[in-house]
Amino acid sequence: MTEPTPDPGSPTAPPLVAVVQMRSGIDPAENLSVIDRALGDAAAAGAAMAFLPEMSLLLDRDRARSAAYMARETDSPWPAALQDMARRHGIWLHNGSMPLLADNGARRVNRSHVIAGDGSIRARYDKIHMFDVDLPTGERWTESAAYEGGGEIVVVETPIGQLGLTICFDLRFPELFRALVERGADVIAVPAAFTVPTGEAHWHVLLRARAIETGSHVIAAAQQGTHADGRATFGHSLIVDPWGAVLAEAGDSEDAYRLAIAPIAPGAVARARGGIPLDRSRHARSAKFD
Repeated sequence: MTEPTPDPGSPTAPPLVAVVQMRSGIDPAENLSVIDRALGDAAAAGAAMAFLPEMSLLLDRDRARSAAYMARETDSPWPAALQDMARRHGIWLHNGSMPLLADNGARRVNRSHVIAGDGSIRARYDKIHMFDVDLPTGERWTESAAYEGGGEIVVVETPIGQLGLTICFDLRFPELFRALVERGADVIAVPAAFTVPTGEAHWHVLLRARAIETGSHVIAAAQQGTHADGRATFGHSLIVDPWGAVLAEAGDSEDAYRLAIAPIAPGAVARARGGIPLDRSRHARSAKFD
């Protein structure tokens, strides 16, 4: 059920999306420069919307060092910089996520923005599930030590469909994806900065599973490579169709960014959900237990 890649100039062609795979570092100005170039390339390729990875503007596990850049959204220069890029390039943008101070200023939030081609912010989403894990490799991550989780499920209308928002570790919670579909999502964003061991083991299978079980396109822009703060991320940014087929994948690269582009065919969701009508079976089963 994979759709052929259309000619973007065709009047009947489905919209193209671009995932931007990055190796973000500890200097926001450098990261913004990379994003600007990547959005220019995506727009030139005919993409209607571009997707950045988690922590696209600042990837730094040294919380004392990164504290110099932390601000509430109303005081941060980053959203306005991205809004200006969307306007200049005439492209919709999912910024992946950025670290900001919560409105009360006490803790941080990991926040996504969906920005229209006119520069207006159409949606915000704060990552719900915190990455608190002890990996067999000895890596330990405690996101909740500095960040507070969000509490709102977000779906927003975009040129590529009703877009449901998640971030990275949210991928492991299928109930969130089901809730997004129940609110109308037919495309789901999963910006990420997966570790190498978890990425090698779980990245492809989880993304394809979420696409199949929800009958939705899944768009997952990822961080990749060895970063300035010393961490290594898995990469392999993916665009997956509702039947679980990988439409595009960004492989490993030493470049500052790499694009992968694919069409979002409007009829693919209806075919996948109609072919395997999970909702009908789910409702029938629920009725038996009432």
